[in-house]
Amino acid sequence: MGLGAMALSSTLSDLTGGAAARADGVLGPTHRPGKIKRVIYLFNSGGPSQIELFDHKPELKRLHGTELPDSVRKGQRLTTMTGSQSSLPLAGSSFSFKKHGDGGNEISELTPHLAGLADDICIIRSMHTEAINHGPGVTYMQTGSQFPGRPSMGAWLDYGLGTENSDLPAFVVLVTKGKGGQPLLSRLWGSGFLPSKYQGVRFRSGKDPVLYLTNPDGVDSKSRRLMLDRLRELQRAGGGSGQETGDPLLEARIAQYELAYRMQ
Repeated sequence: MGLGAMALSSTLSDLTGGAAARADGVLGPTHRPGKIKRVIYLFNSGGPSQIELFDHKPELKRLHGTELPDSVRKGQRLTTMTGSQSSLPLAGSSFSFKKHGDGGNEISELTPHLAGLADDICIIRSMHTEAINHGPGVTYMQTGSQFPGRPSMGAWLDYGLGTENSDLPAFVVLVTKGKGGQPLLSRLWGSGFLPSKYQGVRFRSGKDPVLYLTNPDGVDSKSRRLMLDRLRELQRAGGGSGQETGDPLLEARIAQYELAYRMQ
């Protein structure tokens, strides 16, 4: 069953008196209803440099081949890739830029279609990080910290805003398939110190897009439902007086089991 079919099934269930489809985040409904329904975030690990695409630096191009001034480096340490170099020459873009749209956004010749959308996009050129290597830099872009352990953007959105359909994961991850793959680690869509139910669900190509979603041989939907009910009973028994144990790890794990059951 595809995502569209699952979403339709959940919607019809809600319209006919089934369980509520919406799961609000901690922010709850706002006084002014939001217009944005979803966020599609594309991250190109190892993609072209911004100075080749939409961050025109004419002065850098003029100084191409000259030595990096001490006034720019300011004693900052070098990466292991450049630490043994005797020279640090500046390198400007090899491509031409033109202004496009009413706003005059300067965009490279490499992206003519993007240039045609110059007035429909927002280009932010002021972001920076102190991380000088790929791994910490990528982690910083996804979590706001170059050190592992912080929630990713998708996890924060799920935590704060919730989802319109509680029968589908609010945060899914698609990784491009290729020979060498991409240097993308699970921490980049993890939940950090938030409950693990807010982490991204990775979709894979092949027979099972989501791991462990298909019942193993000999286990049907009724058996799995019984297993989940018994698991919940054990959890409540451990808390005493029919109360939940209060263990956030157990709560998050059971919530994931329940979501997987509803997705079947």
